[in-house]
Amino acid sequence: MALWILLIVLAVVVFGFIGIYNTLVTLRKRCDNGWAQIDVQLKRRYDLIPNLVETAKGYLKHEREVLENVTKARQQAINASGVKEQAQAENYLTQTLRSLFAVVENYPDLKANQNMLAVQEELVSTENKISFARQHYNDTVMAYNTRTEMFPSNVVAGMFGFAQREFFELEDEAQREVPKVDFTS
Repeated sequence: MALWILLIVLAVVVFGFIGIYNTLVTLRKRCDNGWAQIDVQLKRRYDLIPNLVETAKGYLKHEREVLENVTKARQQAINASGVKEQAQAENYLTQTLRSLFAVVENYPDLKANQNMLAVQEELVSTENKISFARQHYNDTVMAYNTRTEMFPSNVVAGMFGFAQREFFELEDEAQREVPKVDFTS
């Protein structure tokens, strides 16, 4: 009788560990998927920036440095790897886009240009998608990190190398705002 009880207890423990392990794998995969969704939207953003720069080039002949900074920031963001480095690159890209949009405000013809309006609309849509993807990723990371810290799943996480994930955070409070891209005023 004691042997059966021992076997039942052992089976419960084994199946519990298997359940915890599978939950951790699922959460890790959700984090990976969340990051992939951010990556897709960031690539879309990077694809729009050359169109924005080309549209503005003809009007901003005396503002070449601003255009070069946007192009350089885009390339840095494309080359970034890892959550922290990507967040820093995105912060810099957002700053350079803000400076471009501030300069564009001084050119009424450019603000009214149909190509500029179309790119602006696409960029606003993409920025919204990036924001939602960041929120989803951070929510998933929070669930995963919480699970890796809770007992008994922290034991399983430690045994199988489930490491904490970084949040995709903006560093500067001013950068938490969406870049202003309103050319209609």
